[in-house]
Order: sequence, then C-alpha cells, then structure tokens
Amino acid sequence: MDALDRALQKSGAVAYVMTGSSEYADMRYLTRFTTTDPIIYVRSAGERGWIIVSQMEYARAQQEAITRVMTRADAGLFRILEEEKDRWRALARMVANLVEGAILIPPDFPYALGRHLDALTGVMTDTGTVSLMRAKKSRKEVIAIEKVQRSAERAMLHAIDSIRRSKSRNGMLWLGGKPLTSERIRSEMHALLIHEGCIARDTILSCGKDTAMPHNKGTGQLFEDEPIVIDIFPRSEQTGYHSDMTRTVVKGNPSQEIKEMFDAVKTAQDLAASIIKPGISGEVVHQAVVDFFASRGYGTKGEGYIHSLGHGVGLEVHELPSLGPGGDRLIRGNVVTNEPGLYYEKVGGIRLENIGLVTQTGFRTITKFPCELVI
Repeated sequence: MDALDRALQKSGAVAYVMTGSSEYADMRYLTRFTTTDPIIYVRSAGERGWIIVSQMEYARAQQEAITRVMTRADAGLFRILEEEKDRWRALARMVANLVEGAILIPPDFPYALGRHLDALTGVMTDTGTVSLMRAKKSRKEVIAIEKVQRSAERAMLHAIDSIRRSKSRNGMLWLGGKPLTSERIRSEMHALLIHEGCIARDTILSCGKDTAMPHNKGTGQLFEDEPIVIDIFPRSEQTGYHSDMTRTVVKGNPSQEIKEMFDAVKTAQDLAASIIKPGISGEVVHQAVVDFFASRGYGTKGEGYIHSLGHGVGLEVHELPSLGPGGDRLIRGNVVTNEPGLYYEKVGGIRLENIGLVTQTGFRTITKFPCELVI
C-alpha cells in the first residue's frame, strides 16, 4: 500500500482521478507516459491504474506507460457524446461509469470536470498526496537528475569561460570582436543544452545592478568589475527531470561590498549543507541561514536575504519540500537546492546554488561545479 492507496482508504473514495498532459508532473510521475494531449488517469486502491487515451496513442501507451491502457472508445466516450453535447459532462459520465462511486481528485483538478463529477458520483479533494510522493526520489530518479546536472555544468562552464576569455573596452566586455551580452551567452548555453538532450527556458544571466533582483533575466551588455549572476535550470527531454544551479562571477575587480557578500553567501551555503539531514525541518535550516546573515550584518527586510534557502527539484524545477518558512521535515531521498543569496539595489546581488540529496546521514551535494568569484 503506497501513500495514494492510504489516501483513498482514509477518504472512503473508490478511485483517484486526474487529467492532464505529461507536462502535468503528477501525471508523468504516475504513468511515465509522455503526451502533449490531456489524458485521464483512474486508479482504485491496490491497483496500478488506468489511462484513457485516444486510439492513435493506444499502441505507444501500451509500450511506455506503467499503467493499464484503455481507448476513449472502449471507455464509452463516443457513445456518450452521441447524446451529450457538453464535453466536460460527457467526460464526467465516462469516468463515473468506470468507477461507480465517490472520487478523490487532486487540488488542481479542472473545475468544470470536477463539478460534473461531483453531481454524478460525489467528489473529495486530496491535499496533494502525489506531490508528497514525488518529493522522495528513487535511485533511478536521482540518477536522472545527476545526468541533467552534468549537462547544466557543461553549459555553465561555457558561460563562465566566455566571460573569462572576454576583453574589456571602456568597461564593457567583448569576445571575438563582438559585444558580450546576456542574450549571446544565454542562446549559446541553450544551444549546447539542446545537443545534450535538454531544454532550458528563462535562464538568468544578469549583470550589475540587475543582479539585485533575484529573477531578473538580464539583458544587454555585460560589464567589467560587476557581478554577473548565472542561474540555469534545464530539463531532460528524455526523462523530464530538472536540475538547478547558480553561480555569481566577476570579470575584473569586484567592489569590497561584493567580495564580502560573496564570502558570506558561500559560508552560509556551507553551513546549510552541514545542517541538512533527515528529520530536520526546512524551516530550521532556512532560519539558521537567516541567523548567520544577521550575525554578518545582513538583514531580510526589503534587501539582503529575501528568499527561501531552497526547494525540491524533480519533474518540476520547484517542488516539495521547501527549505523556507513553514518548510516540513526533510526525509531521506529528498533532492533539494541550497541557494542562499544577498541582494542590495545600490551594490548588486550574489547567489550560489547547488542541488543535493538528503541521505541517511546528511546531505550529499550533487553539484560538482566550483565556486569562484573573480575569473
């Protein structure tokens, strides 16, 4: 009996139902089937579940999915559509005919389908059982994350090497006779990752005062003596798993404030890595970093340390568990980021991010890429 079986037993529902494409992480996790079109998943307690797919996807689903497979025609949808013109209600009738009892649905279930199912069978809303299941990674999942992390590191190496090889002209960085810009490095990183079988979106490559905004993507010319934050979180096309890493570098001579911030952030990251272990809450680890920064004179109101320490990484780049206020206890098998940062509008920002595995005895950092400020 897994956590989903226990949730069904506790709720009294006869089946768990969800819908979505494989972009919906819970669907990909429970089925291991990749599809761009929404499908329906139905599982009763003690079973491995069904997916209901179009006829054109049936043969492929039989090969790839870890569930049983049924076509929409076999599930009775086309017969129902002959008399029911509301497609959401037709889908609800199809599901109701299969389960014949109250249904448990995830909290992000489509409202229209849920409303019709509630009228037909009765519906109860789960609190997020599958997200909690996903938070504990199997060895196979850890290997998938490690593989995409190695690709992320090769892309990061390309970015930092480009900055290292650049030359300054009037404080602006140039490489190969062309201006070195955020857009140029970002596109080169993405192209490299495509060859690695990965997809990257919204990669952050910000410079100077833009680095004071943690999620400023960055645009335009890169500058000498200024912090450059590079944050990349690619996903493997084959497995769907992500990695996540950040480095901050300076080409030239950083200000004393930036040097001190970098030292504080690196020390905070090492502190967190030494604390993370099974049984400790993400909130406690986060607060330890807050307290450390306070001891160095860095605050948390408006500027300074203004985000949580980390988050889970898997089929989503941000998933459970949280290492921040309200974060739950960590367990063996969690893969989480460790990403302290400091941000000041008049100075700039520093962020360093590794990912790692919560092991039986502590925290094993998966990220192998070095941390150095001046390049």
